[in-house]
Amino acid sequence: MANLVRSAVRVGAERAVEVIAAFNRRRLPKADSPFQVGIHAPMRAELTLGDLAVVGSIPRGLNGRYLRMGANSVDPDPAGHHWFLGDGMVHGIAIQGGTVRWYRNRWIGSRTAAAALGRPAAPGPRRGRNDTVNTNVVDFGGRAFALVEAGSFPVELSETLEAQRYNPFDGTLTGSFTGHPHRDPLTGEQHAIAYDGSIWDSVRHVVVSAAGRVVRDVPIAVQHGPCIHDCAFTARFAIVLDLPVTFSMRAVLGGHQFPFRWNPAHHARVGLLLKAGDPDSIIWCDVEPCFVFHVANAYDHEGGDVILDVIAYATMFASAGRGLDAIGRLERWTVQPSMRRVSRRVIDATAQEFPRIDERRFGRRHRYLYTVCVPPDGNPQLTGATRLYKHDMQAGSRHVHEFGDGHLPGEFVFVPRTQEAEEDDGWLLGLVINVADDTTDLVILDARDFEATPVATIRVPHRIPPGFHGNWFPAE
Repeated sequence: MANLVRSAVRVGAERAVEVIAAFNRRRLPKADSPFQVGIHAPMRAELTLGDLAVVGSIPRGLNGRYLRMGANSVDPDPAGHHWFLGDGMVHGIAIQGGTVRWYRNRWIGSRTAAAALGRPAAPGPRRGRNDTVNTNVVDFGGRAFALVEAGSFPVELSETLEAQRYNPFDGTLTGSFTGHPHRDPLTGEQHAIAYDGSIWDSVRHVVVSAAGRVVRDVPIAVQHGPCIHDCAFTARFAIVLDLPVTFSMRAVLGGHQFPFRWNPAHHARVGLLLKAGDPDSIIWCDVEPCFVFHVANAYDHEGGDVILDVIAYATMFASAGRGLDAIGRLERWTVQPSMRRVSRRVIDATAQEFPRIDERRFGRRHRYLYTVCVPPDGNPQLTGATRLYKHDMQAGSRHVHEFGDGHLPGEFVFVPRTQEAEEDDGWLLGLVINVADDTTDLVILDARDFEATPVATIRVPHRIPPGFHGNWFPAE
């Protein structure tokens, strides 16, 4: 009886919060979000294109699909909107034998998106009412899954993106997941730190096997409901970034759709959890208050320390606006479990984001790291952000690939030339918006000849809005 009472009280409280939030959302300014206009204006149609122009020569060793995810609202509500929200859309370009097979873009078939489009929602089990998925596309056991953090189950995508199904890893995932799992190249397992906005006192270390099934899901005690967008691992540890952006009931009650804010009362720390260890044995190391969206990599260092390369922000979501408070800079963190502290060193103070490495080096020492330039003033239209950076962490140098005025790159992913190739011997793939003619290019760079003219440029005859994350899916 007591459990039934507690459940009824919780349901009633949640309903009351929803009513207050909905009322206050109607009172928020109706001005368009800066992430719904200009280069961010959503696509309005699903397309299938088969005859794309190519400049240069597509490497014949590149056989597979480049898939990229982002938010693309079918019917956007400007009140309280945030860039991280909105119906998911996946874009794909398939390449084979030096030619382009197709380009496709498809909305993820959530209940909200499907209702707005007037068609059935994608089948499969749901987790809660919000089934929006819009953040990343990742390979699990040879299958492509669209992911989001803190909410919906993943969505399995067919080869052509036409068929979709909500799939909690064949019934083995019982809670939320993340948009940023990371694959251990030695075991094939994917490690994730998952959180849930409705659960404030714990996050979870989730491990998915090489076959695509959850084999570990353990809670880790936290406070205030921290937002943990990314994670990392080493040969020994899974790494938890418990930083001071946390759930804000004030934001929810105020009608804002994105519920996380900067919380100066939250203790900033980095957790080192043995990969198969008891969560009570986690080693917490203090770090200066800051926030990290994305980690490039981590590895074990001499004397038991851990090295962590991140893009760090002094604060995040502390201002009244809906954009970023400050620029992100590339830092190297040395996590010292013996001292229970983290030392931070700035590698490059230039505004940048979306760090990627040769992912065969995940959990081990890496030399090269690739990032995307962002405007130093945080301009949502990305004006002037026309460069990619290649960092040589061993030599302490940085190389620049300049795309030119009005050409705005997104995240680039590294694809090795062969599985036996040395680090940095391969290609970098990513989308670049051409502002002048409202089109997009899939650009292929030779990673070792980083500053040179692209090896190939695949012309997409429309603008693909800036999205979040993508990956290369090699053909079987």
